[in-house]
Amino acid sequence: MSDTERLSVVYELRLPADLAPTAAEDAARAVAVEQSVEMPVEAIRDRHVRDHVVGRLEDLTPLGVDGATRRWSAVISLATSTVGEDPVQLLNMLAGNVSLHDHVRLTDLTLPSSLLARFDGPARGLDGLRSLVGIDPVAPRALTCTAIKPQGLAVEDLAAIGEAFALGGVDIVKDDHGIADPDLDTFTVRVRACQDAVERANRVTGGTTRYAPNLIGPPDVLRRKAEIALELGVRVVLVAPMLVGVGAFVDLVRSTLAPARAATIGHPAAGGTTAVAPEVLLGSLFRLFGADAVIFPNHGGRFSFTRDRCATIAAAARRPWGEMRPALPTPAGGITPDRVEELVAFYGRDVMLLVGGALLLAGDALTASTADFVSRVHAVRW
Repeated sequence: MSDTERLSVVYELRLPADLAPTAAEDAARAVAVEQSVEMPVEAIRDRHVRDHVVGRLEDLTPLGVDGATRRWSAVISLATSTVGEDPVQLLNMLAGNVSLHDHVRLTDLTLPSSLLARFDGPARGLDGLRSLVGIDPVAPRALTCTAIKPQGLAVEDLAAIGEAFALGGVDIVKDDHGIADPDLDTFTVRVRACQDAVERANRVTGGTTRYAPNLIGPPDVLRRKAEIALELGVRVVLVAPMLVGVGAFVDLVRSTLAPARAATIGHPAAGGTTAVAPEVLLGSLFRLFGADAVIFPNHGGRFSFTRDRCATIAAAARRPWGEMRPALPTPAGGITPDRVEELVAFYGRDVMLLVGGALLLAGDALTASTADFVSRVHAVRW
């Protein structure tokens, strides 16, 4: 990539409402410098660095006023050569130092085709996930997902919950992201028990439910857990990129999961940063880094995301983006089965609804409550 190629980044700046436009422009240029050379430009003697590497303020537009604060949209271009093909460096260039500023938030980005092509994105994507759970490509529908919880239960109890969910016909039964294991042996025992339970249910129902274990830990443990899961027949996993680290996440997908044609569900845990808008982090970057499905808090649940934000995240996950496969938007967090029709109408059929606690409230009737949730999704017609 040449130094003339640039990526375009949009930041929202929250500045005093009475600040003069020239001062706002200075603040925006300071962001450009902070995210590129991080030093006084006057001190740079190398002409190439001054002309190509220093971030450039391309546009500054005033937005609304909120009390004593005015919002500004600053479009800044950065040299693509400073990123290479390193996902960690990309995130560093997008929101490294400015993440420490309360008044700056990354709200959009545009990558040149040369840089976009260096990222693989989802290994299977939206259509690949449908294929994994046996959905007819001629008649695609919304997917269903649920979560085994709570952490702290004995292995046999976790497996029994997974089996009850699978008997109800849900597409994907994932671990709760809080479920972890003290060592690899315990992980193996638990994942084998849950995978066997789901497969046993599939033999009863003739279904194709998939179990997705939670992978968490340092890079070497993460990779070994993925290898163990694949050896046990798992083909969908859950990973929280911001917990395990972006670099470890991308490496896991590239080196272990994608070659096995396994799908990855990206969990948003630790993604609640004010430095990067959720629609960029969850909708675009998780997809860029290799998530086949991206979980995000649904509007009207126990989190504060708005309808517009949820729609924007879903749109970013599915939008045409170079040659990259679309990811599957997965709203979650307090969804109840009685909202199925509303939410499928809102998101469209290219969505996976994640309902957990609302199903577990059924207790011994867990399979029946799951089957009702599933039938409501299947009943939606297009």
